[in-house]
Amino acid sequence: MRPSRRALEVVATGPLTTVQDEGRFGHAGLGVGRSGAADIRSYALVNRLLANPRGAAALETTLGGLRVRAHGPVTVAVTGAEVPLRIDGRGAATHTVLHLPDGAELTMGAPTTGLRSYLGVRGGVDVPPVLGSRSTDVLAGLGPDPPVPGTSLPVGPAPEGFPRVDHVPTTPVGGPKTTLRVVLGPREDWFTAEAVDTLLSGEYEVTPRTDRVGARLAGPVLERSRDGEMPSEGMVAGSLQVPPGGEPVLFLADHPVTGGYPVVAVVRAADLPKAAQAGPGTRVRFVL
Repeated sequence: MRPSRRALEVVATGPLTTVQDEGRFGHAGLGVGRSGAADIRSYALVNRLLANPRGAAALETTLGGLRVRAHGPVTVAVTGAEVPLRIDGRGAATHTVLHLPDGAELTMGAPTTGLRSYLGVRGGVDVPPVLGSRSTDVLAGLGPDPPVPGTSLPVGPAPEGFPRVDHVPTTPVGGPKTTLRVVLGPREDWFTAEAVDTLLSGEYEVTPRTDRVGARLAGPVLERSRDGEMPSEGMVAGSLQVPPGGEPVLFLADHPVTGGYPVVAVVRAADLPKAAQAGPGTRVRFVL
């Protein structure tokens, strides 16, 4: 039986698909992180392309593989990592306003570059908010459950404004190398001067142990200047936390709100979308 209102039925999810918006604000003191779209720039672009209000929820998919069926006519767009798109078997373009008639199926292939893509729908994905956000926090288990095949995601009312363009040119995201700007601290004094030099001159590789919580990096070990462990303290997205093994972990959107390992540096917020699109095998350099 079909839903009585417009909806997107999930036919296949790929490795991971979640509902995301701008995230939860103001709850860190309660132990609740912001979460939200990992690549906030691509997420914001899909809403602008569809003339959605800021904060409308979209679907974030990792490594493609998402397939949805329209129940009622809907208008959609895909941004972020470049993926092959097909609508009822016919090719379609990313970063383009697309119209799905009732019953049409949209299929996203694996990305050619980058890691995460965003499927937006005009009117937004209208699932119930939790603590003011429709984002799924995979670490805390807050927000809507990740959709599974058969999940019906309601679509909200279309906004009054209309898209001003039907396509936007963009620079491809992702790639074999990326450079991330950092500020040192707050615990660079826990590391030797040589370790800080190593961080800023060495090259790291994103390992397969990467998800919305963070990315484990393989590369030069960062030596500490002191022994022992520190009390847990607050963490932010972009933190480069260094466990005892010496290889840093880059925290992303669903990072823990506290941590007990020292943070040698923090990636600038403006570069976090680049970090979110760095898939396994990407070589990363950090600059001050």
